[in-house]
Amino acid sequence: MGKIISIGNQKGGTGKTTTTVNLSAALVEYGQKVLLIDSDPQGNATSGVGINKNELEKSIYELLLNKASPEEVILKNVCPGMDLVPCNINLTGIEIELVGALSRETRLRTSLKQIKEEYDFIFIDLPPSLGLLTLNALVASDSIIVPIQCEFYALEGVSQLLNTFNLIKENLNPHLTIEGILMTMADFRTNLTAEVINEIKRYFNNKVYASIIPRNIRLSEAPSYGKPISLYDTNSIGAKKYREMAEEVLAANEIIYKPFNCKDIDKMDINNSEESKKSI
Repeated sequence: MGKIISIGNQKGGTGKTTTTVNLSAALVEYGQKVLLIDSDPQGNATSGVGINKNELEKSIYELLLNKASPEEVILKNVCPGMDLVPCNINLTGIEIELVGALSRETRLRTSLKQIKEEYDFIFIDLPPSLGLLTLNALVASDSIIVPIQCEFYALEGVSQLLNTFNLIKENLNPHLTIEGILMTMADFRTNLTAEVINEIKRYFNNKVYASIIPRNIRLSEAPSYGKPISLYDTNSIGAKKYREMAEEVLAANEIIYKPFNCKDIDKMDINNSEESKKSI
């Protein structure tokens, strides 16, 4: 299948990295082969799966500059069944370095063509900006998932992102679609959350996922341990909600899956992924 999906929102703090890491891990639990691409110079998706971003030999930086092939950059099995194109602070200056380069907006798409069919899903964690990195990701993608925080300024920044989406669709990637809208950080104890949910559903109609990610302490703790929530606390509400979202993504893409069983986690080759991290 090899579907490429960007995950992002120009507004920071919406849970885009949390969603990229945990949706990827959840889909692995349903038997999907997943590649996670970290294109945010902060490198939070990289550290979120236990990789020391300060010790990388190669990253997406070298990939975009055509100094390394995808095979040289990809870290295999960083979590059971999940590969990673990592990122670190070197990516900060990439936009200046590519400003005069040929085909600067299609660098990532060209690289991913070589490996796209090796994966069921490729997820790209976007930076919280609308620069050349986001442009490269959206040109390479089949669709985009937009996480929106359940707060007063929920739709702030989304209009600019959708404007960029439309421009790319019209000029560079006519096949780009909106995969879905995900509501995150919901606090169901407040009336505001319900109001925001209703507003988002009115605005995006059937593009909104039924799964809503709540505020969850275990979910916020997991990155500091370098694990997705499914490995950090498999029975937490955060893990369950991302599994629900994974089921929606699979159903929307007409992929038949076997219902998840927590006992399956014991069968995953966790030791192999740990050895992958030690080899960096």
